[in-house]
Amino acid sequence: MEKLTFYYSAMKGGKTDALLQVAYNYEQNGMKVVVLKSSIDTKGKDCIVSRNGSKRKVDIILEPNERVISKKNSELLKDCNCILVDGAQFLTARQVEDLFMITKQISLPVICYGLKTNFKGELFEGSKRLIELADNIDELDMVPLCSCGQKARFNGRKENGVYTLSGDEVEIDGVYNNVEHVSLCSKCYYQKVFKKKLR
Repeated sequence: MEKLTFYYSAMKGGKTDALLQVAYNYEQNGMKVVVLKSSIDTKGKDCIVSRNGSKRKVDIILEPNERVISKKNSELLKDCNCILVDGAQFLTARQVEDLFMITKQISLPVICYGLKTNFKGELFEGSKRLIELADNIDELDMVPLCSCGQKARFNGRKENGVYTLSGDEVEIDGVYNNVEHVSLCSKCYYQKVFKKKLR
């Protein structure tokens, strides 16, 4: 039985770099990988893009109402050795369930990389379902740092340089010019973001 795995970290935690390395390792051994992401993730358009500039074309871009297991995707998944998912937090619960089903019925490993929580400290829909269904859930070893030097576990959002708890759940860096996401340790998240909720 193959496994559904979810690797998570805060922003700037090396998730895309890790995915690219896994893809490279499979392909160097003559195996086929399929890389997918949600259409909600507009960064890089039809590519996944690492913060260090590395990128790779995506095989499947899923619309929110699209199933992973579909006639359109069946040919791509044929003879595949592993499915790799970037930005897994943007998947719907149903799409995560499809991935879980693939690991159990087709016996194909699926490795997902994403954020656990949004800027409000709440689970994304895709991350929540992955935590409920994944066989393995691990925080990436590459630890993002908060500006204070501590391990970052939270994602804060600044709009026009000011931390906020309002706005749409998804606003991609670089797409919205006035939005910046910042990796924060729990203490800094509490002081700079969460305390606003208590006022």
